[in-house]
Amino acid sequence: MTLAPWEYLFLPFNSRNFPDLFHPTWIASAVLLVVLGVLYAVRTKALRRHQPYLDLWEWLWWTGLITFAQLIVEALFVFDFFLVLATEFIGIGVLVWIRFWRFPPILAAHEQRLARERYYSKQKFADPEATIRRRGGRRPQRRRR
Repeated sequence: MTLAPWEYLFLPFNSRNFPDLFHPTWIASAVLLVVLGVLYAVRTKALRRHQPYLDLWEWLWWTGLITFAQLIVEALFVFDFFLVLATEFIGIGVLVWIRFWRFPPILAAHEQRLARERYYSKQKFADPEATIRRRGGRRPQRRRR
């Protein structure tokens, strides 16, 4: 370290100026982008009937795609280091915000709605007569006097 810490912010982000950060950053971005794509495909297929979970994964997918692809582009085109740091902090911050602040109340409300629906369906079919089909169309005829 030959410069003051704040002077590194305006150096180009390449392997010569940042030998210990450059390769791990773009490799980790590429790996995380692939992992996020696989998780998005698997989880959206598994949760296709639960809209709040699909929304969560949609938000995570687009935020991760933008963040990790932008980090790869910044490494490829040698942006200044402060832009790389800003992308990392903002992108990871938005991912954490989505997962731990934005969606937990929505997911909790969805779970309560599902529990309520299960309770009412159990209550509806608790009586054995509720599961027996009635013959439709014919009514017993009354006897005439």
